[in-house]
Order: sequence, then structure tokens, then C-alpha cells
Amino acid sequence: MKTPYNHPLPLCRSEMEARGWDQCDVILVTGDAYVDHPSFGAPLIGRWLESHGYRVGLIAAPDPNDVEAFRVLGPPRLFWGVTAGNLDSQLARLTVMRKRRRDDPYLPEGQGDLRPPNATIVYVTKVRQAFKSQISNLKSQIPVIIGGIEASLRRFPYYDYWTDSVKRSILFDSKADLLVYGMGETAIAEVARRLDHQEPLSGIPGTAEIRSLKLEIPNLKSFEDVSTNKDAFALMTREILLNAASDKPVTLIQPHGDRLLVVHPPAPPLAPALLDELYSLPFTRRPHPVYGKAKIAAYDMIKDSITTHRGCYGSCAFCAIATHQGKTIVSRSRDNILAEIRTLASTPDFHGTVSDLGGPTANMYGTRCKRQGAHCQRPSCLAPEICPTLETDAGPQLDLLRAARKLPRVNHVFVTSGIRFDLALAQEPRGVIEELAQHHVCGRLKIAPEHIAENVLRLMGKPTATAYRQFVRRFKEASAQAGKPQQIVEYFISGHPGCTLADMIELALYLKRENIQAEQVQDFYPAPLTLAAAMFHTGKDPMTGKPVYVARTDNEKAMQRALLLFHDPKFHRKAREALRAAGREDLIGRGAKCLVPEEKGDGRG
Repeated sequence: MKTPYNHPLPLCRSEMEARGWDQCDVILVTGDAYVDHPSFGAPLIGRWLESHGYRVGLIAAPDPNDVEAFRVLGPPRLFWGVTAGNLDSQLARLTVMRKRRRDDPYLPEGQGDLRPPNATIVYVTKVRQAFKSQISNLKSQIPVIIGGIEASLRRFPYYDYWTDSVKRSILFDSKADLLVYGMGETAIAEVARRLDHQEPLSGIPGTAEIRSLKLEIPNLKSFEDVSTNKDAFALMTREILLNAASDKPVTLIQPHGDRLLVVHPPAPPLAPALLDELYSLPFTRRPHPVYGKAKIAAYDMIKDSITTHRGCYGSCAFCAIATHQGKTIVSRSRDNILAEIRTLASTPDFHGTVSDLGGPTANMYGTRCKRQGAHCQRPSCLAPEICPTLETDAGPQLDLLRAARKLPRVNHVFVTSGIRFDLALAQEPRGVIEELAQHHVCGRLKIAPEHIAENVLRLMGKPTATAYRQFVRRFKEASAQAGKPQQIVEYFISGHPGCTLADMIELALYLKRENIQAEQVQDFYPAPLTLAAAMFHTGKDPMTGKPVYVARTDNEKAMQRALLLFHDPKFHRKAREALRAAGREDLIGRGAKCLVPEEKGDGRG
């Protein structure tokens, strides 16, 4: 008999007892606060398991220095599920310049000291310690399954930016029993079923496991090779990414010392009907009452948002979405999404605005490949140009948007998750840009050109600068026609592999010429298991083998960032340093063609 959902998952023994439970089947440990909303990973998995009839408890943001925090629910009957949370724990704590962040948006009041570094490893260790005295032998040990974004991107050996070294799969360093990668619902439900029926966990799609060296034939270079040889690391990355993009992926096997890492092919993405079922589970859509009136910034940002689909076939070199979610777009049905909006609109604190109706890239909703089932190994369906077999029809998205804004109590439906502008241009015959400008932009539209130099864009896997300029022109025309003086907010990256000081000067001159003051600036971070991380580490493009320039020192990274923020006096000193290093002193001065003024009255950069 399935558990009724009239309250959140239990966080303590009293909440278990209120449900009549003496033990949980599964206990999930997460680095985030418990917000019972489908945008938070651990509650999503918890509700999914609960819908399959399992008793699920949650330990949210436990104190890593207090083993008692891991004993509050007792031991689970089947397994522990451990995740660092929605964020990579190191990136949650530190900026790319290795400065401590002041707050963590996924924790109450932004408490920046609750999530430990390498949280996945720390939590597994604490779970083991918490119940070590109750275990008489290893065979009776309760399995620990790791997952979430931190584990998913570290399932293979990975370049670790913080230590400037290659580390082995997190499965070995955490000493977990199994790793679930990707979105995880299919794999974790199969894990629960097998443990419930006392069946072995080996061979589940969407998981990684450790096996004896004698049992399999490796098809990847060993950890020892890839950790000491950059060419071997680049080749490994290429094989992993091409296999992940293939419609017929194989199991990848890699020696780690005297054992083998075995990474099974990805679990098939949830079918649209199952995705509808997942998002129809009765989440309370609010933080657990234990937090009282404490602010959780990430919740405030997404509480009135609706996810329309999963996946991204853009496969930008620096982005981990395709590596984690996959490149296949799976869209929820129109009726299911509208039903969720009606539920949201019926809540007492809804004020008439759906803050975002989108996904990883909003205008990929309803699009698909025309040749489903045909062999394909393209990592990106959009770069270097849009694949001719991609069905780009914007009809499903336009139909959804038009229906959503007609619902009772809904005054505005915005698209704030960002769009892919080269795809929007291809969808132009259906009037996507006009529809967005007229109805679905809250004064500011987010796009991510990332750069303007074509050689950098090519390495990023981004659209050309020509496409970017064409989109900006079309959106401004559409906004003028709608009578709305709307702005475009552009995201730019500094320090990406392949980007030199000369490239950043080219971008800075473009911004000055177009009178754009960059607001959304990202220092490049080599996220594990991304193509750009391999470029950063090896100095090569793994897909072509060609050398790639890399800005490695903190000083050059700071100079590139300063060129992007040349309009801010705080960065004038560092921008001048960058211009002199590039031999462009002509851009220092008071003239109209200059980027930064001379040193008199200089601010600190």
C-alpha cells in the first residue's frame, strides 16, 4: 500500500512515528535544505520512490562534524542515498578565484558553513561511522548509493580544478557501493526493487560499480595512465563524450589499480508519460516547516516556476547539462503542464505570475530528431550548425505559452530560463521572437552569446557572432513593434580555453561600441566531465587533437575578467595591465576609442 502524501517526507523520528513507521526503507542524505519542490533533486527522488511504495526519510544539510545528525532516523531497511545536493559542493563554497562565498542559496538564510567540501565523500563516511557499532560484519552493511550532480560528473576520473590534479572516480574515494548518474529515477527505482527482492545490483543502466580486475576486459586507458598522461586524458574524454552522445552506447570499463570501474550505458530517459507522472506527484512546493520563516534564496527564485522538459542537445563545451541530463529532449505533455500551473495558481501565496515556463533551454520544448532510432554520434545538434534532421518546430511551445496565459488567476507567464538564439532564428517562421517580445519577457530577456570572437565560439560550441547580432536586431524590432522598451541581458565568459587577451579585447571593444555594460559575467570553471575541462587540463581539443591556448594563472584570469568589466572603475587598474600585456596601450586614455582612462584617480582592481 502506497503512503499518502499529505505532508513532507519525514526529517525526524516523530514525523516517522506520525506515519506509523518504525523504520524507513530508504534514507536520503542531501547537502541542501529540504524544499519539497520538483526543482530540488533529493525530494524529487524521494517522492518518486515513495510513489513506488517505499518509506522514504530525508536528512537535509546535516552538520558534517556531528555524527548524531546522521542517526536521527535510525538505519534504513534497504539503502542510504547520498547526494551533495543541487550544487557541486566545492563550487558552492568557493569562487573560481578560490575565494570563500558569503552564502549558499540552497540553505536557510544562506548559511555558508553547513555544506562541507567534497560533501558526497564526507556524507558517506559519516553514514558509515554513524552505524558502525551496529554492524557485526561487512556482509550485513547497509548499501550506500551516491548520486546527484557532484557524483554524476565524477563517475570517471576527472580533472579537479581545486587541486590541479586528476582524481580517480568518486566511487573509489567515497567507498560507496554504487553510483547512480544522470537524473536517476529509473536507476534508483531499480536499485530499490532489487534490494527489496535481495537481488544483486550489478549491471543496472545508469549506474557505475566496482568489479574485480579479472572479470572484464577494459576499453578505456587506466586511471594511472590518464592521471599522468594528458594525451591519454584527452583521448579518454573524447571516448566518453562520443559514447554518451551515441544512440547505442556501450559499457565503459577502466582499470583503477587492481580493480575495475564499470560504467554502464545511461538509463533511458523517462518517457513523456512517466515525466508527467513524476511532476504530478503531490509536492507541497514549499520548504519543510522546520525552517519557519527562514529565507532559502534558491526556493524564492524557483517557487513559481514550471519545468517543461529535460535534456539539452546544445552540448556547449563548458556546460554539464548534456553530460548529466543527456541530449535527448523529453517534453511533458501540454495538459500536464497546464494542470501544474492550475495547482500553482490555487495556492494562497501565488500572485499571478509564473516566473519561468521553461527548462535547460526554454525553446527546445517539443523539438525532436526526425530520425529517431537512426545511428548518430553528434555531441551537439546545433554546432557547428543546426543538424538538418532536427525538428525545430516551435508550434508545441507557442501553443503551451498561449494556453498558459489564458488560465484563471494567471496574469503573466514569463520565460526566464534562457533561450538558444540560433534555434530561435530557425523557428522564426512561427513567430517565436515576436511571441516572446509581446507576452513572455519581463522587461529583460536572457541569452548567452558567451563571446564574440569566432575562434572562441567554435571551441565553446556556441552560435556564431553573426547569429547573435541577427537575434539581437530581431528581438529589438519585435519589442519596438510590441511597444515595449525591453532589454537583453547577455551572459559572457572570461578565461575559457582558446580565449586570449586579444580575444577579450575584441569582446570589450564590441561591448563599448554597442554600449553594453556586461552584467552577467562568469569566470570559466572547468566542470568535471566537460569538454572544456579537458581542454583546460590538457591544452588540447580532445575532438581534434589540436593545441588550445589556456589562461592558467590567477593573474591572467583576473586580467580577462577586468577587460570584460572595463566600464567599472574597480577594474581599471587590472584592465590597464591587461592592455599593456597585449601591447594595446593605445586603448588607455581619455579618447572615445579608449577602453579605460589613464591612471590618474584610479580605483582598486
